Amino acid sequence: MTDDTAPFSPHPADENVRVVADLERRASSERRWTDRLSERISRVAGSIGFVLAHLVLFSGWAAWNAWLPQRWQFDPYPYGLLTFSVSLEGVLIATFVLITQNRMSRRDQERDHLHLQIALLSEQELTVMLGLLRRIAERVDAAPSGVDAARADKLTEFTDLQQLMNRLRRELQSSDEL
Repeated sequence: MTDDTAPFSPHPADENVRVVADLERRASSERRWTDRLSERISRVAGSIGFVLAHLVLFSGWAAWNAWLPQRWQFDPYPYGLLTFSVSLEGVLIATFVLITQNRMSRRDQERDHLHLQIALLSEQELTVMLGLLRRIAERVDAAPSGVDAARADKLTEFTDLQQLMNRLRRELQSSDEL
């Protein structure tokens, strides 16, 4: 029997999508004009149109300066002006790409901190739920026994994150030494 008078309840994922979209919009709106400029330049420089335009420009430059009469040539072979221009453009584009990557790295770090916080909260919630489930199982005489009981005891203990991190570091250091 369904209750048709109950208000419509959206799927939980719908709220998550809205929250993530709001976070992204807020992060996007908080970007500085320099970040927006460097992202735009990086996006253009990373496109096939940019590559094709450069191929046409460089080919035209070389053809102009190789085949036209000398009085019309502005950068004869070995194309020193072209080399200088391409080098300068490369330095500037590399700088804009690095600025964009730095901003993206900061944003990724924020997301990583959020993921860690959510994982820690989930671990704490699960520990509490396992403890409750264990007490319910004991009341209905369905408590785990043997290896399962020992494992359940360990899993219902709160995790000491600092101790866990220290153990992980020691393990990773010993595997690095191999």
